[in-house]
Amino acid sequence: MKKLLFLLVIVSFVLTACGGGTETGGGDADEQLVVGGDIEGATELTFWNFQELHSEFFEDAVIRWNEEFPERPIKLVAETYPFDQMHNNLLLSLQSGSGAPDLADIEISQFANYLQGEVQLEPLNDVIEPELDQMVTSRFEIYAKDGQYYGMDYHVGATVMFYNEEIMNEAGVDIDAIKTWDDYIEAGKQVVENTDAVMTTVESDEHFSFWPLISQRGSDYFDENGDVILDNDVNVDTLQFIHDLVHEHEIAVIAPGGFHHAEEYYGFMNDGGAASLMMPMWYMGRFLDYMEDLEGKMQIRPLPMWEDGGNRSAGMGGTGTVVTNQSEDPELAKDFLAYAKLTEEGNIKLWEILGFDPPRHDVWDSEAMGEDNRFYRYFHDDIFDILLEVRDEINDINITEQTPDAQQEIHSTVMHSVLREQSKTPEEALTDAAEAVRSRIID
Repeated sequence: MKKLLFLLVIVSFVLTACGGGTETGGGDADEQLVVGGDIEGATELTFWNFQELHSEFFEDAVIRWNEEFPERPIKLVAETYPFDQMHNNLLLSLQSGSGAPDLADIEISQFANYLQGEVQLEPLNDVIEPELDQMVTSRFEIYAKDGQYYGMDYHVGATVMFYNEEIMNEAGVDIDAIKTWDDYIEAGKQVVENTDAVMTTVESDEHFSFWPLISQRGSDYFDENGDVILDNDVNVDTLQFIHDLVHEHEIAVIAPGGFHHAEEYYGFMNDGGAASLMMPMWYMGRFLDYMEDLEGKMQIRPLPMWEDGGNRSAGMGGTGTVVTNQSEDPELAKDFLAYAKLTEEGNIKLWEILGFDPPRHDVWDSEAMGEDNRFYRYFHDDIFDILLEVRDEINDINITEQTPDAQQEIHSTVMHSVLREQSKTPEEALTDAAEAVRSRIID
């Protein structure tokens, strides 16, 4: 009954958001891109996403596909919607049996919603499994259920440390001497003492200051059996560490705007507000788009270790592209998606166009990946040497049907109560959140 009520709430929300019109399931798109529309006989495929840069990636793929496979031409209609609108409308369309696109992006924290009950997505095993040996397999397992793969990611999402070397030099800190988190704290004290910047920022409204660190330590929100471990000792200790960066060591501040994608945050960083930032490698594009004054100043390094020999990264974030069961030509949709995201050329394009660390690891040291581009010019040219260093130091994360629920607890209560309001200890906040998630699990 709870699942039914949840769906009815979403249906009600979508009907309200769309003014009662659900004929297309998508409402008005913020952006629409049509590729291949001038090719006679081209099969139309629709693609929904919440990030217009992803449309640009598929635009390039369609052009290449139509040149290589003129006997199977494609007209792609790519539509970009606001995050919540797209996910809610996609879920409604799939549940109602009409209005869904051929292809869609589903963000990782939302993906479990689409795997509940009878899955309305096309299994992709026949195109993924032949390529899996060349892939970071964990990026496919997070979009799988009962042995069936349903999504293809854009990146590995290796979490790294971005250092503003100009600030670090002013503070007298050698970033290559930072090996452990204890080293990082000591370096942060030098930054605060000798510059006008803080060492780093932490999020109070999202999870990118917490989830990577617990994953780096081998923990998660759920264990491999799907049981809630949000309140285990490692997670409590990690949240205490984040709290102490701000309130005990005083080397960090809460990110302006509450998270690392806020407009005011970009301005803060661009003005040299913090000496370093922990985010996945895909965040490079945000630097190029929103922090242009930092070009030539930023260096990427592995994360500090918790102890000697420990992991120096964590896989975070992700968006799985899916083929829905409403596609009129699912074989074409699957073949095109595989061409775009599984081939060597497709993975090189993920780097060249989006600046993402592609899931296909056998291209990381290829000659094509070393060619000059805007990301190398902004940062430095040994980015993939670092990725190869930490390739085997990334733990799997456990995605369950309750992951969106746990994520919401982190976003709405845990980080706020511990970091911003200091109304709860880390143990109290995580215990309350874990109990809230457990109480909503349906046996």
